[in-house]
Amino acid sequence: MEIAKRFNVEVVFVSSYSHDIHSEQAKIVRVDSDKEAADLFIMNHAKRNDVVITQDHALASILVGRGLSVLSHRGKIFSEDEMITILQLRHWSQKQRRSGNKTKGPKAFTTSDREHFCANLRKILKLKKEFAEKGRKHSNRTGNPNEM
Repeated sequence: MEIAKRFNVEVVFVSSYSHDIHSEQAKIVRVDSDKEAADLFIMNHAKRNDVVITQDHALASILVGRGLSVLSHRGKIFSEDEMITILQLRHWSQKQRRSGNKTKGPKAFTTSDREHFCANLRKILKLKKEFAEKGRKHSNRTGNPNEM
C-alpha cells in the first residue's frame, strides 16, 4: 500500500464473498464464490496500463498476452516468452497429483520474497510513470512500459 501511495495509483483487491477483506486504503471488489469468478472479473476489467498481482499462472498468461504488467506475490515479473514453460510445468504437476503422486508445495514466503516483490513493483510503477510523463522515447526501447 505504501508503494502504491507513493506512486499515486489506485489499489483494487478482487475477492470472493467468502473472503473477508477490509481496507481503508484500497477499493474492494467482491465477486461470487464460483471457482473462476475473481479471474473473470480481472480479465474483463483490467486495462493495458494496469499492474496485476496474482499467483495464478493461467490468469497471468492471459493478462501478459494482452500487454498488462503481471507480478507474482513473490516479485516475479511474468513475461510472455516464459508463459508456455510455466503452464507446461503447472499441467505436469496437476497430472502428477491426479495420478496420486505428491508434488512439492510452495516454499515458505520469506523476507527476501517481500523485498523482491517491493523492488519489482517499484520498478514497474516507475517505468509506467516515466512513460506517462515523458512519452515513448524516454521510457524504454520499445516504448511500452509493460515490456521490460
